[in-house]
Amino acid sequence: MKLFSLGIFLILFLSSGAWAEEDGSKQRKILRTSQMILEEIQKSPDQKIPMSLISKAKAIIVFPTMLKAGFFIGARYGKGIASVRTPETGEWGPPAFLYTTGGSFGFQFGAQAVDLILLVMSQRGLEGLLNEQFTLGGDIALSAGPVGRHAEAAADVFMQGEIYSYSRSKGAFGGISLKGTLITTDLDANLAYYGHPYTSEEILLTKQVSKVPESAKQFIQIFNQLAPRAKTR
Repeated sequence: MKLFSLGIFLILFLSSGAWAEEDGSKQRKILRTSQMILEEIQKSPDQKIPMSLISKAKAIIVFPTMLKAGFFIGARYGKGIASVRTPETGEWGPPAFLYTTGGSFGFQFGAQAVDLILLVMSQRGLEGLLNEQFTLGGDIALSAGPVGRHAEAAADVFMQGEIYSYSRSKGAFGGISLKGTLITTDLDANLAYYGHPYTSEEILLTKQVSKVPESAKQFIQIFNQLAPRAKTR
């Protein structure tokens, strides 16, 4: 248990850095990176998220470069963003900043950086996201989403889940599991970016952000192009 706690402490310490800088530069960087990740995935025929699926998502979560490392005992850590689709217009709203942590036991060795996208499809999944913290695969059901050029026609079969995950690996590791990963509101990052320690619910649901930064407006515009709402018949 001491070894496990030490592993978690080290990865949190090394990854945290100066995330909550007052000028919000870290937050602007992760917004740009999140845009690039979604754009690259959607331009790749073999990795593309089916449009019929992403267009019906209630929320989207992106963790650029989520770190996973371990030597028999593993740890995960990452900073990311979430955006909720406005029901009336179908457009994405201002981002809320999140962080994720998790640990795992078992035979594992190495290090891995993973770009992670989560699509929240159900009302229950959305309500879980708006809690101050929720656990993937525990509080909320998690499934691997369909990908590639042949997944579009069959995407409707996958519309029964709450959250679908899409990951892109940047290193070598003996597998990746998101079960037990804890996602929490990053109040410090929200404070650095918006000038107020908003919760996820205040940003994503009750729309209490009084002034949306220009970088957030650009983020919303790009995500609306990459993941438009499904057309009504």
